[in-house]
Amino acid sequence: MSNEIKKIIIKALSELGIEAENIHLEHPVDLSMGDYSTNVAMVYAKEKKTNPKELAEKIVSHLVARPINYLDKVEVAGPGFINFYLSKEFFEQNIVDILKTKEKWGSNEKLKGQKILIEHSSPNLFKEFHIGHMVNNSIGEAITRIIKNFGADVKVISYPSDVGLGIAKVVSFIDDILKDKREINSLDDEILKTILTNYISDDTAKNWNIEIVDQEERKKEILIHQIVTLGGIYVASNIEYKNKKEFQEKVTEINKKIYDKSDKEINKIYEAGKRLTLQYFEKIVARLGSKFDDYIFESEAGEVGKKLVEDNIGKVFKKSDGAVIFNAEKFDESLHTRVFLNSQGLPTYEAKDLGLLKIKFDKYNPDKSIFITDNEQNEYMKVMLKATEQINPDWVKKTKHIGHGRLRFPEGRLSSREGNVLTAVDVLDEVRNDVWGKMNESNKVEDKKSVSEKISVGAVKYSILKSSSGKNIVFDKEKALSLEGNSGPYLQYTYARAKSVLDKAKQENIKSWVSHSQTNEVVGEVEKLLYRFPEVVERAGQEYEPHYIATYLFELAQAFNSFYGNNKIADKTDENAPYKVALTEAVAHTIKNGLYLLGIETPERL
Repeated sequence: MSNEIKKIIIKALSELGIEAENIHLEHPVDLSMGDYSTNVAMVYAKEKKTNPKELAEKIVSHLVARPINYLDKVEVAGPGFINFYLSKEFFEQNIVDILKTKEKWGSNEKLKGQKILIEHSSPNLFKEFHIGHMVNNSIGEAITRIIKNFGADVKVISYPSDVGLGIAKVVSFIDDILKDKREINSLDDEILKTILTNYISDDTAKNWNIEIVDQEERKKEILIHQIVTLGGIYVASNIEYKNKKEFQEKVTEINKKIYDKSDKEINKIYEAGKRLTLQYFEKIVARLGSKFDDYIFESEAGEVGKKLVEDNIGKVFKKSDGAVIFNAEKFDESLHTRVFLNSQGLPTYEAKDLGLLKIKFDKYNPDKSIFITDNEQNEYMKVMLKATEQINPDWVKKTKHIGHGRLRFPEGRLSSREGNVLTAVDVLDEVRNDVWGKMNESNKVEDKKSVSEKISVGAVKYSILKSSSGKNIVFDKEKALSLEGNSGPYLQYTYARAKSVLDKAKQENIKSWVSHSQTNEVVGEVEKLLYRFPEVVERAGQEYEPHYIATYLFELAQAFNSFYGNNKIADKTDENAPYKVALTEAVAHTIKNGLYLLGIETPERL
């Protein structure tokens, strides 16, 4: 409808001698002020050397001179705004359309034929999946679903960090344990021994009196404990690295061995840890509702990036004190110089990201490549992309970087390096346990385990997605679980309420029916919000901002709950009951579709 209104405004302006291409339309905050509004008269009044209100009146006179489908009236308001009021028939037809399209409501095919590559949730292997990864996953998954909703051919990849100093520290620490160079009493011996059976022979495990069982089943049962132990080793190895020069030297040596795969025993530790943490990663992202089409590992990108840098020394990069650098200031004064190959000849993150871009375009040849990182990488990415632009500007033209804020708690920022990190599992489990406790107070829901998981994941993800991507998020557990405020459970509860009404209507044999000739219902706030859903979804996709959908769903839920409170919907004695049931069904479809795009499931009962 917005496109139709823009067309008739452009035509009216043309008849007044004004050529316009882009018309700004918005929805008035006050629903009584119309369904669409434009300030076009104020924009072009100066050009016509006339009063904005007078020009608005002239535009309106041209608009009303011909009949316009689904427009009830057009009025001038304030200093020159033009407000458009949609007809009752429009709102009723919109409900009919929702009930016909169902799960397709809000989708389109504007990106059909486009190949889009999205990279998000890139974990650091040999570590736990922390809350920063959870934020990245929530935003990445929502953006993925929104873009798929436009008909694009979307491939989703993850870029795990499988090499680097942090991993070398862990491998070095484990190698010392296996060579009996270190006491392990400071950690949980049994769990540590269990995790180490991934690296050592069954004979050694028997010497430690560890029962050998089916490998796959054992890994499945103790996976989380293994990762927690790896996290403990990660912290311990960082402390050791800070304090002992001998360990620093060993880590440097092991780091090179991991890169060149030159040591069989080190490779065994490394490969086992890599497999283990990938299994863990896939388990956690599945819990969050995500899966990936492919992995591109940092070790792969490093090799490709190193060659790209070496091939462009003297053209893009230059040698400096044994390293290879990129002077970004030469191309943009706001940027800074960064190292792409260190003095040991190893690729830095910059070179690896450069190699990652090449692999992406060589392998997938996407029309657009989107990747999502923490805001703290924004300035770094500008330098990396500026270097890439000198090598292949087409890659940069087709690349979109999205930075996001951090999830914070009252006690402030947490760091895995200091051992006080809150992991994604910590947060999800704590919220789920709270939900489970509240649900145990009621016996209404049959599958409490499944529903409590859906509510807890929805609560956490919605807390992240209701804010614009670039902002930091303060996670308040009580607000996140509230059934009365702007929360995921509130929206899930509203959907469940609508489904309960529809079940009752079915029992009463009341069928959905929308007919303007058979209802005397006044168009209310619910109808005036429902039709906006496709526009909101489209804006969220264009700006890569899922929070527009979250905000819209909250407004719709509030409007529906108000309608519910003031109406008996499934009343077979009410001649307008079929219309009210149809309206309720339209709300249920819209909330379910919107929450799906946010990666949040909708339990039928709460």
